[in-house]
Amino acid sequence: MAKPCSLLFRLSFIAILLVSQVVSANPQAETELSVQYFQGALIVGKTEPENKVTLNGDAIKVSKNGDYALGFSRDEKNNSELMIISPNGNIEKRILKPLKRKYNIQRVKGISKKIMNPNKKAISRVGEDNKKIKAARQVDSDLTAFAQGFIAPIEGIITGVYGSQRYYNGVPKTPHYGLDYAGKKGDPVKSPADGKVLMYVSDMFYSGGTMIIDHGHGVTSTFLHLSDAYVEVGDSVTQGQLIAAVGASGRATGPHLDWRINWFNMRLDPALVLKLKPLKL
Repeated sequence: MAKPCSLLFRLSFIAILLVSQVVSANPQAETELSVQYFQGALIVGKTEPENKVTLNGDAIKVSKNGDYALGFSRDEKNNSELMIISPNGNIEKRILKPLKRKYNIQRVKGISKKIMNPNKKAISRVGEDNKKIKAARQVDSDLTAFAQGFIAPIEGIITGVYGSQRYYNGVPKTPHYGLDYAGKKGDPVKSPADGKVLMYVSDMFYSGGTMIIDHGHGVTSTFLHLSDAYVEVGDSVTQGQLIAAVGASGRATGPHLDWRINWFNMRLDPALVLKLKPLKL
């Protein structure tokens, strides 16, 4: 079998499985590999800085050190084509195949109409909150903190997981996109990676005290239901730095931290981010 071309790059995500290798008729020009990943995964790649990277034809930012990031949704079903193109025209192609996951489903009956159908004032407020969150998550900075790995933002028992979904009175609600940690009001929340504070709002309708930290290239952490913040918008933070306090603000039933990871507006699984491991292909 012909050897793969020499455009070495690395993908980091949990449980990637090397499935197959296909070499084109001109092995010096193109090599194709197929890999699998879990739905909701963050992928951290590394290539030569001068190479171009595309995902399904769309350009992916590559840092001065060759780092790049991309992610896939909770329900991703389609294969994706990742291409690494060198200045001399050599191409490495990766066919990324999603592994379907089974999520926790809970059916709850007897929910009041007030909860099921919020009033117009509440709906308007939620809309404004969502605009602020969406704008923060669109930031595409040159930071590369996403490549350093992540730590848990709090020491606590996990009480809620990514992807789970409730049906209220038979009506499906939005899936849960975070990792919930039990805690007491005032418990310390630490930054899971280096970054910069993009947003803090103390009183969002659903999520209460809400902070967003940029880790670079569209990768962000969001912290919900906070009771206090110890950093301000624009501050740079380091991994493990105290940034906020656990609370029960917003529509929380009790004090806890809801931590979320995004790649732009793609909602990813924080539990997978904590298990990122490098793989050289």
